Amino acid sequence: MDIFQFIGFLGMICVVGGYFLLQLGRLNSDSMGFQLINLVGAVLLIISLLVHFNLGSFLIEVFWIGITIFGIYKILKNRRI
Repeated sequence: MDIFQFIGFLGMICVVGGYFLLQLGRLNSDSMGFQLINLVGAVLLIISLLVHFNLGSFLIEVFWIGITIFGIYKILKNRRI
């Protein structure tokens, strides 16, 4: 396993771990913690995919990052109200 595969593995742990914590009720989907775990995981997976490229996986991570940024925006907007 090279360093980029390891980085991708850590990203996968973040994404799957965040979803598992959501299902356990330890995180809420509208919590900043859940959003940040998703963002870190997707960024780490993108880093891995820049070396070991797969178009389908790359595109899903780009969308995952976009959706997560939107979720963070909603949380920050609701905190101001």
